[in-house]
Amino acid sequence: MANHIDPVVAEDSVEYGSQRNSGANEESLRMVSAAPLDNEPVSDEELRPHALEGFIGQPRLKAQLQLFLDAARKREVPPDHILLAGPPGLGKTTLAMIVANELGVPIRITSGPAIQHAGDLASILSSLDAGEVLFIDEIHRLPRAAEELLYIAMEDFRVDVMVGKGPGASSIPLTLPRFTVIGATTREGMLPSPLRARFGFTAHLDYYPHEELERLIERSATVLGVALGEGAAEQLSLRSRGTPRIANRLLRRVRDWAIVHDLDVVGQSDVKEALALYQIDSEGLDRLDVAVLNAIVRNFNGGPVGLNNLAAMVGEESETVETVCEPYLVREGFLVRTPKGRVATAKAWSHLGLEPNDDVSKLF
Repeated sequence: MANHIDPVVAEDSVEYGSQRNSGANEESLRMVSAAPLDNEPVSDEELRPHALEGFIGQPRLKAQLQLFLDAARKREVPPDHILLAGPPGLGKTTLAMIVANELGVPIRITSGPAIQHAGDLASILSSLDAGEVLFIDEIHRLPRAAEELLYIAMEDFRVDVMVGKGPGASSIPLTLPRFTVIGATTREGMLPSPLRARFGFTAHLDYYPHEELERLIERSATVLGVALGEGAAEQLSLRSRGTPRIANRLLRRVRDWAIVHDLDVVGQSDVKEALALYQIDSEGLDRLDVAVLNAIVRNFNGGPVGLNNLAAMVGEESETVETVCEPYLVREGFLVRTPKGRVATAKAWSHLGLEPNDDVSKLF
């Protein structure tokens, strides 16, 4: 089934993407970023599974969602609204498309930043057919007026259309057919409580363990026609930050390496050499990550160091270091935030091939 995408909204989304802040611009240039890169499509159809059975990973979520959809099909009504929450690159858009395919209904795709006025959302809602799925990416970025309109539409299946202007203006309720909203967010805490309460099912996506990423990489390699030797998928998974989008991106770069070097089968050493060219090491750290760790360890003796001093040392904006580098470094135990500043852990020292000083050893 072909997915229906509103062309006006999609165009707005592209325009918004060109107006990111400096931190987001840096993120969009990094191969190990979980955000879509500027030179690749957001929707990678050839690698997306089209059924829940083919979706790799998130086993508990899949079981919950399968039960949720099966019950709706047996009741012969559209399912309740669904909220997909989790870090970028884990498959929220893919799951939304799978839900529509499983239900056999069209899907309309838009995003919070693309809806600038309540009227934009009202136009989309009033054009939905019965049972249709409306997928709103980055739903936490909807304007306040659009949020309030969405509350009513999700609960009462109606929108209030304003007719006329000034004192003589009146509101006419327009009844909508029953539909399903699927919202995706990377920041569930930013959603207002009234909107969050309208979702009948909330699914939380987690980072992938290496074993599940290996399976996903092997599937993607089959689709892309890349023959992976023993241990190659494992090497890719170790560098993918627990994120399928990054895993597929790195796989494509390894495919490029194989094509240029006329390789029939890609081995472990080929993966290491290919990704070393892009300065991605065995832990998935890239140039900027390593620069941050080097600055803390070599220039500040492991820390603590303030964010502004650290950013100046690596030649980046403070926002870039805080939002682009730190989340992964903290999650993987290379860095800790303290009231006095950032401190490199013993793992960071070891990764750089250095012995931690006595102060670090006492802390960790």
